[in-house]
Parts: sequence; structure tokens; C-alpha cells
Amino acid sequence: MFEIPTLETERLKLVALDGRHFDDYAEMLADPQATRWVGDGEPLDRGHAWRSLAMLLGHWQLRGYGMWAIEDRITGEFLGRAGLMNPEGWPDLELGWMLKTRHRHQGYATEACQAILEFAWRNLHVPRVISLVRIGNEVSDRLAERIGGEHIEDRDFCGCHNHVFAYYPPFREQRRAYA
Repeated sequence: MFEIPTLETERLKLVALDGRHFDDYAEMLADPQATRWVGDGEPLDRGHAWRSLAMLLGHWQLRGYGMWAIEDRITGEFLGRAGLMNPEGWPDLELGWMLKTRHRHQGYATEACQAILEFAWRNLHVPRVISLVRIGNEVSDRLAERIGGEHIEDRDFCGCHNHVFAYYPPFREQRRAYA
């Protein structure tokens, strides 16, 4: 079995999603505010949340990267998910995130995504990373910009609403932007 690495930041621990996260994960995916900008925008029931969790874990086995559970580094509380995805049919390697509603606007997604981008550049040596942000999702659009994302185009994706494609420059260039 593939071992999922743990990433740590000042306030967060990014760990492998597993069964202990399921109740919180299912609660997050059942929240219409949390799912508004993801997939078809509809909340998921527990059965679909289970399949989502299984897909995210399988992604690690198939690609060698995927989504992490975001936990509070001190308490271990589940805050959300973030990571790298590139399932069949995706336009490129995507950095994505989702937080439980009560954990938004505290900088957790920014902190997690910066650590994940650094992981992508240092460990995966990928040529580029993108984020797919639905037009109108201003919070995620600002987050992508804050961590170095450059708006490269707007287009439909998977027959679902217009998306902004944000491109993250390679780590060396990004590091200069934070200096």
C-alpha cells in the first residue's frame, strides 16, 4: 500500500484521509455552503460522501498524490481537505481545497495550499499546477491569487459552469514572489 506523506505547517497537519475523518467529512459534504462551488454544487449524502472519500484515497494509489485531511496541528480537529488531483479527463494537475464552513476565513486554506504547492514542486517535479475556480467564487479566486496563481483563461469544464483556470508558476518563481 502507498504511504501518504504528512505535511506540517505552523498551525496545520495534513494527513491521510481515513475512516476516523469520515463523520466530519460527510458532514462537510452535506453542507450546501461547503459544496456550493464544488462538482455540481449540490450537497452529498453519506453514501456519496463515502464514495468520494474512497475515490480520493484511490487517487493516491493510482497517481502517487492526492488530497489530504487538514487537521488542527494541536487539537487534531478535522478542518477540511486540500491536495492535488488529476483524474482521467482532467485538463492538468489541479490544486483544490474545501473547508468546513466554520473554519473558513482563518487562513487555513492558504496555509495548506502553500505547503501543498511546495510539496508538488519539490517532490513531484511537475511542470505546472492549476486550480479550477468557478466564476463567481471570489473567495477561492482571491486565495488562488494570494498563493501565486495567475488567471490564464475562462472556459467551461465538464459541462459545468464557467471556470477560471489559475496557473501556478514553478516553485522557484513562486518563492521569489513570497520573498
